[in-house]
Amino acid sequence: MVAVVLYVSLKKRYNEEIHLKVEMFLKTYGTSKPTRYTFGEVKKITRRFKEKVGQGGFGSVYRGELPNGVPVAVKMLENAIGEGEEFINEVATIGLIHHANIVRLLGFCSEGTRRALIYEFMPNESLEKYIYSHDSSISKELLLPKKMIDIALGIARGMEYLHQGCNKRILHFDIKPQNILLDYNFNPKISDIGLAKLCARDQSIVTLTAARGTMGYIAPELYSRNFGGVSYKSDVYSFGMLVLEMISGRRNIDPGVHC
Repeated sequence: MVAVVLYVSLKKRYNEEIHLKVEMFLKTYGTSKPTRYTFGEVKKITRRFKEKVGQGGFGSVYRGELPNGVPVAVKMLENAIGEGEEFINEVATIGLIHHANIVRLLGFCSEGTRRALIYEFMPNESLEKYIYSHDSSISKELLLPKKMIDIALGIARGMEYLHQGCNKRILHFDIKPQNILLDYNFNPKISDIGLAKLCARDQSIVTLTAARGTMGYIAPELYSRNFGGVSYKSDVYSFGMLVLEMISGRRNIDPGVHC
């Protein structure tokens, strides 16, 4: 009983500390952030989480609709890393980004331990659905060489913007087919900035305390002790592995293995 009470008390205190950290960030962030919604509003947007459209490493994704009728995808953060780091990363970085090849963050919710990220809805889901599919009716049109080249170029443009087009360089660290979403016209958009690292545009090397990303796409320097740090070239390596999968239609590694 004592152990249970102590565990519950420490967990509550930890959650309160994370909540305070997130609230301090949002207060400092000012009015430039996307729209903030209450949890009650999020339930209305998703019709009480009626339609689940995906499951990621950090939570479930539901289809919803804003009051003005705009379709959205709502990601409920269930297993956030660190002390609210993924949530803060998403709001602080993608919340200010407006690029044709990067998914747009329209809003968010932070209410106690409940956190949600509200994105523009991508009706054709992720690139993963198509490049590994054995169903010819699903992948036949998309896998035409010209379309594949267009998608690869779109991803490259999005990465170039993250690396060179922002005030600070944004290293994604998780470029993979699951994080490339496709809009109504199958134009690619990079998503999931939660593992990203910001650095000065003239900073060539960034030090990490732990490897980030998904096995099969991680650059060697991210998990090798022989390297002094990482750079934007780690994303370029991941992009290369993604393109190889697009060409071959095969996975680089067992998808169940994560870092």
